Amino acid sequence: MSYKLFGAAQSRTFRVMWMLEELGQSYEQLPVKPHDPALLSVSSLGKIPVLQDGEDVIPDSTAILTYLADKHEALTSPAGTAARGQQDAMTFRILDDIETQLWTAARHSFVLPEEDRVPAVKETCKKEYLRSVTKLMEDMDGPYVMGEKFSVPDIILTHIAGWALSAKFPEPPEAFAAYLKRTRGRDAFKAARNRG
Repeated sequence: MSYKLFGAAQSRTFRVMWMLEELGQSYEQLPVKPHDPALLSVSSLGKIPVLQDGEDVIPDSTAILTYLADKHEALTSPAGTAARGQQDAMTFRILDDIETQLWTAARHSFVLPEEDRVPAVKETCKKEYLRSVTKLMEDMDGPYVMGEKFSVPDIILTHIAGWALSAKFPEPPEAFAAYLKRTRGRDAFKAARNRG
């Protein structure tokens, strides 16, 4: 089986590349930008990433990661269990409390038309990012966000950290730097980075 992945590696597409490497799955990556004709031919949303699995098309990096984890029964707790509910809560916490700060800052830096931007919001986003990452590190009970096992939320959080660095967000707390050293040291992370 081979997957087709639409999106440039310098985007949330990297999360899916990393997941596919963790799973040992083959895939073809089409490094397209949003609204590319090839992308629009499979997804009218025009956003990346998009995963094509045979006739099935799945947009959104988090949806794709969850789909792949469930399909391959790896890097996740089983659906319908309390452990999965806790994992999903962690995923949403990371997206809501941490990634949102980066996306809001990006929107007010280059995404929105200049007349709609509020540059001052970026400083608040940076403070909230640091507060949320610090709190998450304090709450962790093990080497990974869900404890002893590397899972979907780790892929998302590690990717967000790279985005934060390139966006010149505050340096992470020492515990976060150690966490990132563990996650970025994984062979699958390195393989995905080398492909991108």
